[in-house]
Amino acid sequence: MTVLVAYNESPQGEAAMRAAVAEAVRRRQGLAVLVLTPQADTKVPASLAHLLDVVPATVAIAPIAFRAEQADVADAIVDRAEAVSADLVVIGSRKHSTVGKFLVGSTTQRVLLDSPAPVLVVKAGYV
Repeated sequence: MTVLVAYNESPQGEAAMRAAVAEAVRRRQGLAVLVLTPQADTKVPASLAHLLDVVPATVAIAPIAFRAEQADVADAIVDRAEAVSADLVVIGSRKHSTVGKFLVGSTTQRVLLDSPAPVLVVKAGYV
């Protein structure tokens, strides 16, 4: 039983992390973290380490996973959700214009449609 959070170093990523921790506590589940920003190594980013420091001891944290540089973001999230048998996927989202969604596509929409588990989408203002 796991809550998966897709994290990147942004206000949306921090909001997603805070929401995922709250859900893991509420559901009494473990937490799995997928770092979306490709890393040269597997060192946990300082901003994420700071957020992990305040996770309650009652929440088990799985080893941190990192998206491969060549992997599509939505595919990486869905694949990781399947790999950890996630019961909930938490992602941050920012506002896109209609034209922006059409031209770039929507990672959020793809995750919502393809995820094997329910998805909680969080805006940057989440406390």
